[in-house]
Formats: sequence, C-alpha cells, structure tokens
Amino acid sequence: MQQVRLGLVGFGNVGQGLAHILRDYAAAYEQKFGVRFVITAVADMRLGCVYHPQGLDLAALLAKVEKDRTLKGLPDAQPDWDALTLAQQAEMDALAEMSYTDLKTGEPASTYIREALRRGVHVVTSNKGPVALHYGELERLAQENGVQLGVEGTVMSGTPALRLGREILAAAGIRRVEGIFNGTTNFILTKMEEGAPYPEALHEAQALGYAEADPTGDVEGYDAAGKVVILARLLMGVQMGMKDVDREGITHLTPEDIRQAKQDGRRWKLIGTLEWKDDRLYASVRPQPIPISHPLAGVGGATNAIHYTTDLLGEVTLIGPGAGRLATGYALLEDLLAICQLTPG
Repeated sequence: MQQVRLGLVGFGNVGQGLAHILRDYAAAYEQKFGVRFVITAVADMRLGCVYHPQGLDLAALLAKVEKDRTLKGLPDAQPDWDALTLAQQAEMDALAEMSYTDLKTGEPASTYIREALRRGVHVVTSNKGPVALHYGELERLAQENGVQLGVEGTVMSGTPALRLGREILAAAGIRRVEGIFNGTTNFILTKMEEGAPYPEALHEAQALGYAEADPTGDVEGYDAAGKVVILARLLMGVQMGMKDVDREGITHLTPEDIRQAKQDGRRWKLIGTLEWKDDRLYASVRPQPIPISHPLAGVGGATNAIHYTTDLLGEVTLIGPGAGRLATGYALLEDLLAICQLTPG
C-alpha cells in the first residue's frame, strides 16, 4: 500500500471539495489504486492552520468549518503557522495548492509552490496564476528536484482538457484549439439569449455564486485569457504572456446583438482560441456569434468546453464542468493519482 501525505494550501470550496472526496472515497481508492491519502496539514488565510504529521481527521475538519467557519480551536490547530510555514516545514509527500488566483504576479501561490518543489515535494494546483506566468520555471524546478507538477485543474477543472490534449491527441497534430473557458460568462450569455438584460443576468450569476462581487476578471475575459496562455504553453509549446492574447469581454453586448444573432442562426459565446497561421501561434479571447451547428454553440449555462482541430482525427470536442467544489477537487485527485503511478511507493 502506497501512502501519500498531503498538505493543503487553501481550504475554501476547492480544498473542502478535495477533503470531501478523500473522506468519502478513501477506502475505494485504497482498494482500486493501492494508494492511501493522508492529509497532514491545512493552511487557509481566513480559516487558520492545522497540522499533525500522522494525519488529520477529515470528518472533524469539515464539520468544524461547516459549523464555525474556522479551523481555530481544533486540537491540531497551529496558531503560529501560515501557508508559507506549511510549504517549508510540514511532513508531506505532495502539496495541493488552491489559494486565490493572481494573474498579474502569480503570488503568493508561486512562492508556496517553489518552496515545496525545492524540498522534493510533488505539487498539484488548480491555481491559474503560477501556471500562466511561471510554468517554465516551476517545471524546471520540479525536474531538478525529482518531483512532479500537476496542473490539470487550471483550465477546465476536473474535465481533463489538458490530459486529452497533452497525451491522447499529442500525436494527432493539433492545429487549432478553441473553447468556452469561463462558465460565468457562458451563463450570462445563456440568460441574455433567454431574454434577460446584461445587468439582470450578471446579478443572477452573482446570486448563484458563479460571479464574484467584482466580476471584471470573468466578464472582461481575463480569466479565459489566463487559460489560453496555459494551453499555449502546455499544448502548443509556445511561451506567451497575458499581453499576447487579443482580449475582449462581453460587457458591450446588447439584447439587440443577441436577437440579431439568433435570427441569423447564430449564438454568442466568449471563445478562447489558439491557432497556427504561417508558423505563428495566434491567441485570442473574444465574444463571437458562432453558427448553431458548431459543437460549442449548444454548450449552455456554466458548462465549459474545448474543441480541438487536428490533422489526423479532424475535430474533437470535450464538454464538462469548468468549476465547482467537487469538480475542481477531482482535478487535483486526477493529478495525484497520475503522480502515484509515476512514483511507485
């Protein structure tokens, strides 16, 4: 039986989702995969820190957070610890990094990841910032220290968009990638097509938890642009930055735009695109009225999708959740299981 000790940075929706999965399915994973996951440390900026080198009681952690919205007061609470302390000192084989995303600097998450990798600790993350801005450096650091860096959850949550492109389609000759990479904007556009004006659709998205109080990152295309940058690096082997993405949001679209597209047999979607033209990779995020016949046109609500155009297989489309507590928690589990297969216990 291979035992994997985990440290968790971030215990919001994603961290709790991963903890729920491991609490409920640990026995099944032990039987099916021969892996026992033990969470030894958790650090969250708002909730506090807990640590026990022999493992924490997941049921107690989740019950405490649900009841009191804190980890403070638990027997294993570490009032003098923070996320950096965890990354530098906790006994663990892998770090699951799930703190908030910063697409300008990638911090503080990038620092946590660097510290863990330098210690010879595997890292899995759902955080777009470090991967969009510093992937090359972090991957080299992982290689130098003989560990793995898992990033599946940074693009389409638990839907294996990166694994499909990097492994299954790698030999098929990917020429173009386009997709719906932001569930918030897709939900808003779906509601607008149903007749809601933009402010009403945005308000509903915020009420349902799809959009933040400040929705700029979503509605102006920054979130989708970060994912396009990640896809460029990991699928196409091209290093680019946020400034290299031709970006436009959805805030200028009007009900008349939506109605006109519908009359023309089209539907507005915020599409992220990567395409080779004359040996150069072009990247964009912009709203487009795509034909109803296009595979992405039927993707409604907060769902995400990615559409590959390849030399050998033609067109391949993958549709699935792009966010959510369990979906993103599962993305981290995907990477952890892949790492376990590469590093037998």
